[in-house]
Amino acid sequence: MTDKTTSVRDKIARLRASFLEQLPQRIAEARALLVRLQVNADDRAAAVDLHRFLHSIKGTGRSFGLKELGAAAAEGEDIVARLLDGPGDEWPASWPELLAVCLDGVARALAEMQAGEAIAEAELPGFVLPAHTVGGDGSDVRRRLVYLCDDEVAQVEQLGVQLSCFGFDTVTFTDTESLHQAILERMPDAAVMDINFPHGHSAGTEVLARLKQELGKPVPAVFLSARDDFDARLQAVQAGGEAYFLKPAQALELVAALDDLTQKKVQEPYRILVVDDEAEMASYHSLILQGAGMITYQATEAEKVLGLLQEFRPDMVLMDMYMPACTGRDLAKVIRQVPEYVGLPIVYLSSETDKKKQFSAMRVGAEGFLTKPVVPDELVAAVAIRAERMRALRSLMARDSLTGLFNHTTTTQLLENAIANARRKDGVMSFAMIDIDRFKSVNDTYGHPVGDQVILALARVLQQRLRNSDVVGRYGGEEFAVILNDVAAAPAARVMEQLREDFSRVVFHGGDTEFSCSISIGVASYPQHKRMELLREAADKALYEAKRSGRNRVIVD
Repeated sequence: MTDKTTSVRDKIARLRASFLEQLPQRIAEARALLVRLQVNADDRAAAVDLHRFLHSIKGTGRSFGLKELGAAAAEGEDIVARLLDGPGDEWPASWPELLAVCLDGVARALAEMQAGEAIAEAELPGFVLPAHTVGGDGSDVRRRLVYLCDDEVAQVEQLGVQLSCFGFDTVTFTDTESLHQAILERMPDAAVMDINFPHGHSAGTEVLARLKQELGKPVPAVFLSARDDFDARLQAVQAGGEAYFLKPAQALELVAALDDLTQKKVQEPYRILVVDDEAEMASYHSLILQGAGMITYQATEAEKVLGLLQEFRPDMVLMDMYMPACTGRDLAKVIRQVPEYVGLPIVYLSSETDKKKQFSAMRVGAEGFLTKPVVPDELVAAVAIRAERMRALRSLMARDSLTGLFNHTTTTQLLENAIANARRKDGVMSFAMIDIDRFKSVNDTYGHPVGDQVILALARVLQQRLRNSDVVGRYGGEEFAVILNDVAAAPAARVMEQLREDFSRVVFHGGDTEFSCSISIGVASYPQHKRMELLREAADKALYEAKRSGRNRVIVD
């Protein structure tokens, strides 16, 4: 068992001990509710509270491995459910005595555990830390190493220059033996090579096969070739090639393939709001999700949920069905009243086993129903699937369809957030506005599809050369925006200057013509400009000045 799993088990054992410590007082309150019902069988409020108590003890007891406790509570819950659902003439004649026996069973199970070693020995039901982990950080950009091998020296060197503009470190080779030795000494993130070399040199496919045998693992590879026949493409696939490009390869297309091959997709941890009036249960399920790399926030009071949705911005809500003041079904309807949360996934997590009640609760738009006690891996999988779907929907609404960058509305919201964050930390941040110079001329001369390639190239340069903690957005048309968190004006200007130089070296093709583009950039910073409107206006003014004074430059307000 790993140390991490042991640590989580210890935390859950402490939650169980806390639950049991509070149980005598709660049993006394349940007996008082039974007395009220004996005096007045129509006291529906007492019946609802007693049902909720027994339902809670059943689910919590079973989740914590306290089988006898859960079984005694389950019998009582069934009796109270019949009192609530059916007319008086259908109630069991001896229902008060039956309920008293069930409460005695709960108390007896607790007493037996307290008297012996049962609490310490009670096994947590099948708890293994879920292997399914999500999320990560990756706030800094790592330049990826790419080996380029082709006997056409000028072509491979030009390709190396182009890839360096997009954040790759490249080393060029003109023969496969040199490439082979270099890979044995240091494995690259990827190798780009021709399939065929002059007589006397090994073919690229042969080198890959030999390296796989010597290293015990494949080398990530992309093939270039002048051949467009099936046999050549098949050789590349059988050798382990991940992509195949005809010469001369377009740098932007090659960059896209290398991104897929070399970039680990860093994903922000899922954010899950756990709603349960049983604090121990909320903590128990939160620990399972946290162990899988998710971020959780616990709510034990239904009336605070709307505020938490606004503040915490969860990807999903995991809630119990029976809570004081309102049911999970009622809370779900309240959440759905807010247009912003109509699509927010809601999953019930309850010991309710009545299918009719489950379906009734889901009719308000819930995504699913999980029954306590839930297997940790199943909980993680169910939550991850629904949270990922929510992420995908949000991404479609928040991103530009051509570049995949944040759209204007989202970038503006993130700028406001960045300023607020810098203000809280008494820190700094910078905002840059970027415009492609003479972009209308590109569209008029080479056509809009080529213009789209220029926009995509700038988007990729920005994504590759900036940190994951920075925000890149397409502000509209050929205009982009960058939010540099924790960066003052002077270093922000240096970063933008390097981006300007890199983009100016990217070569585009319009038919048989090669051309390059330049960009103008305006930079403004917080706290020099304290409000979002002022910061944005200052960056726009600096951009206008860069355009007016000759383009292809960076101006700081």
